[in-house]
Amino acid sequence: MSFIDKFLDKRNANPNGEMNFLDHIEELRWHIVRAATAIMIGGCLVFWKVEWIFDHVILGPAHKEFISYRMFCALGKLLHAESFCMNEIQMKFQNTAVTGQFMMSLSVSFMLGFVLMFPYILWELWKFIRPALKPNEIKAARGIVFWCSLLFFMGVMFAYFIVAPYTINFFGNYKLSPLFENIITIDNYYDTMSNLVIALGVVFELPMLVYFLTRIGILTPEFLRARRRYAFLILFILAMVIAPPDVFSCLLIFVPLYILFEISVKISGRAVKARKLREAREQNEE
Repeated sequence: MSFIDKFLDKRNANPNGEMNFLDHIEELRWHIVRAATAIMIGGCLVFWKVEWIFDHVILGPAHKEFISYRMFCALGKLLHAESFCMNEIQMKFQNTAVTGQFMMSLSVSFMLGFVLMFPYILWELWKFIRPALKPNEIKAARGIVFWCSLLFFMGVMFAYFIVAPYTINFFGNYKLSPLFENIITIDNYYDTMSNLVIALGVVFELPMLVYFLTRIGILTPEFLRARRRYAFLILFILAMVIAPPDVFSCLLIFVPLYILFEISVKISGRAVKARKLREAREQNEE
């Protein structure tokens, strides 16, 4: 019998499913090992075609033929808003370290490996947390891996196809003086892209975070509605920082972020109703 089988038998020997602290640590270790292994596998798959992926995916927003530029320009012509048509990016890339390009290929591989394996990582996290939940809490969290993964990928796509092109185009063409030339290191460009993609992927988890904070009584829809004007201002400022300095570009980024906030308010309201129904049902049973 393998060590894992002995560990599972030891856990199942307790009819209440209770484990001591060291058992929890051991189980957590195996979940982390499996998640890390999945990231390694995803990274190896990306590394197999990393040159093509870096040129066509990571550097995609730096090419004038990028699909977002063509779609925005077509939309701008339809709306008679020429500001949607962005200028060709005038910047060059350089590598300043002997091992820079090789280390970059590894970094890209495992970052994309993490993105690809995100649903499995969530599944491992859910399997670790689930035994500590009550049956009604497990029922309330049904589909959590699917919805969290969907929101994460929506954030990644939003960052890659909308935020990143505007950010790269604006800062790539911005010049303090015509005497200056934008020569960007590949590290700086990659850090900008990866930070945008991962950060917005996490930000798009806001509805799920609001849902669970509401379920445990920390947040209420009334609290969120009362702070709507502050959320509006904060999100608009965030859109102005991300977008080039024109109204149409700012609105293009602000609207999805504000819709995400309003969705969170609706979800909070539904969670409160579900919690009240559960509490009333429990009181009737008593």
